Amino acid sequence: MEQNEPTPQKEDPTDFLSRLINEAPDEDAPAPSPSNIIPLDSNDSFPVNARDLHTFLQVGKDFSNWIKDRIETFGFIEGKDYSPILAKTSPATGGRPSKEYFLTLGMAKELSMVDRNERGRQARQYFIKCEEELGKASRRISQDILNDPAAMRGLLLGYTEKVLELQATVSELTPQAEGFQRISRADGQVCISTAAKVLQMRPSDLFQWLQKNHWIFRRGKEWLPYSAREAQGVLFCKISTFNRNDGTERVCYQTLVTSKGITKLAEILSKGDAAV
Repeated sequence: MEQNEPTPQKEDPTDFLSRLINEAPDEDAPAPSPSNIIPLDSNDSFPVNARDLHTFLQVGKDFSNWIKDRIETFGFIEGKDYSPILAKTSPATGGRPSKEYFLTLGMAKELSMVDRNERGRQARQYFIKCEEELGKASRRISQDILNDPAAMRGLLLGYTEKVLELQATVSELTPQAEGFQRISRADGQVCISTAAKVLQMRPSDLFQWLQKNHWIFRRGKEWLPYSAREAQGVLFCKISTFNRNDGTERVCYQTLVTSKGITKLAEILSKGDAAV
């Protein structure tokens, strides 16, 4: 009686990525040994732990200063190139939470090239292979979805829900955007108290915000605009003269908010920005 051969299990295309990459031939240079492979989370947008890369590259500088220096020097952007998170406390950090950085493959490749040594070259080739394998896996997954009617229905339903959400958001924001445009086209300036009413906030709160964020400063009993804000066209200093009873002249200053200034304040305050 013949025995049926066991059906081979289809390997998940996102699993065992490091093994697949390590087995791929490299004619230019030997691939790093399995013990030196940098672990990846292939299901994450930031799959590379910067600390693992730092260890593999055998950088002389301590990790914290190294990653901060690289970010500042090469202008990497948080949320686009890397994602920092606070890890759990450990004795090594004196009980304080350590800061971990998770990188995109692109940033990891760029960091690998900086020191221009053998380790960096190996790491770069490794990440290039990672991208190739992820691309192949993505294409296989896409093909599997196209061949699965149930998966396609679920995907289309998800996109439909997203479209409806976006339409609702646009409907909500359109009146506000049109209001900003009407304000920006308006001529003239208004006092700070009137600007507060337009922005639907208390005058005292607006005065406090403008002072804190270096839009205005106090000189005696008068609030004056910083020259930089006048140059930006968001504030205007109105100068008035009055004749006293004794025949002398008095000069008064009043800070006014321009239409451009109200639009700018509305945009900033709607986002909840603390300082601009």
